[in-house]
Amino acid sequence: QVHLVESGGGLVQAGGSLRLSCARSGSIARMGAMAWYRQVPGKQRELVATMGRDSTTTYADFVKGRFAIFREGAEDTVYLQLNMLQPEETAVYYCKEERACLNCPEYWGQGTQVTVSS
Repeated sequence: QVHLVESGGGLVQAGGSLRLSCARSGSIARMGAMAWYRQVPGKQRELVATMGRDSTTTYADFVKGRFAIFREGAEDTVYLQLNMLQPEETAVYYCKEERACLNCPEYWGQGTQVTVSS
């Protein structure tokens, strides 16, 4: 069973940067398509960025070139670089491994808190 653990969250001032990590373990299968989401209390979880198995990436419109999703080499870790953060982006950030097939499970991490002060 795939296990995802996020880290790297914390407190940062407006305009600052953080690098989030999502470490994958528990499976010898190749890492599937991955995504980062975020959720503010009381609001729906929203998609931030995706990375396909071929490393193609997509971003939500609100990212506007400030964030980057990437892997380094053959690591089973996906990163989300957050730049120029704003207070309204305070949220719990989650990583997700997408279903490998129609009836396959998807996996979520437990989330990491990002707090942006004004």
